[in-house]
Amino acid sequence: MTITVRPFRPADARDVCELRRRVLPYEISTAQSVAWEVAEAPAGKKLRVFVAETGGRVVGVVKSSVRHDSSTPGQGVVVPLVDPGYRGRGAGSALLAVAEEHLAGLGATHLHAYPQDDPRSMSFARHRGYRPLRTARCLRLDLVRAALPPLPASLPPGTELRTAADFGADPRPLYEADAEVMLDEPDDLTVDAMTYEDWITQTWERPNIDLDLTTVVTVGGEVASFCLAGTDGWGRYGSGMTGTRRSHRGRGLARLAKTASLHRAREAGCTDAFTVNDAENGPMLAINTAFGYRPFGVEWHSVRDLADA
Repeated sequence: MTITVRPFRPADARDVCELRRRVLPYEISTAQSVAWEVAEAPAGKKLRVFVAETGGRVVGVVKSSVRHDSSTPGQGVVVPLVDPGYRGRGAGSALLAVAEEHLAGLGATHLHAYPQDDPRSMSFARHRGYRPLRTARCLRLDLVRAALPPLPASLPPGTELRTAADFGADPRPLYEADAEVMLDEPDDLTVDAMTYEDWITQTWERPNIDLDLTTVVTVGGEVASFCLAGTDGWGRYGSGMTGTRRSHRGRGLARLAKTASLHRAREAGCTDAFTVNDAENGPMLAINTAFGYRPFGVEWHSVRDLADA
């Protein structure tokens, strides 16, 4: 079997989307979002996507980019995925090689990857110099059978439940809340340099974000908490960032935002809800466990230091 690695083409979007669903069933992905991510990537991200194919079939894909949204220089990200039925035939190694070459040529000093917590994936990563740093837990909620907590009969004075669609004329307040919350996310790489312009193209305009299911809690007219939501048209709902601004924490607002979002998702016909939390994010893990989310998978944030290569 001959494996060919080549740059991604827009015509590959559907095949890549289906591959991503097989390998990462907890990710919310559509063919439209796959094509958009490549076409609309910020210049500073230096994104390159390659696919591996054999016999005209796409059996693997890798994304390689620079963390332009972090003030820490030299940080690259590689995300190789191979169809389970074609692993062990060289596709993963070939994809990773071209991705690493691209990032090394840009001056990256550290490469971040997120292998799944299974012996084969972890062995592949370690063999290629990636050190495991921390885990993220992938969770699933059966929205059909879940006993979601009811929404409160009334809210505290000055508190409102809104949707992201309500901010269509001016989404900047939601960006400011997201940027603040991201600074406090447990991670080994801080996202502290996301510009408003990049946030608009990478978050607000993302094809699979659902502005009607994305819930925002305002207090005194200001964004206090939010739950970003995405859907794929297949009944799958994914919550991305759920967080509360520092001055409003400790009041249960994140739980309120997510409760409202999950109720809306079920009413919209979603049947499965997915989320990913860092293993050290105890407050959010506790909230999701209370909702009924159950373990679905684990990812390892791993890094390769090119200076030591």
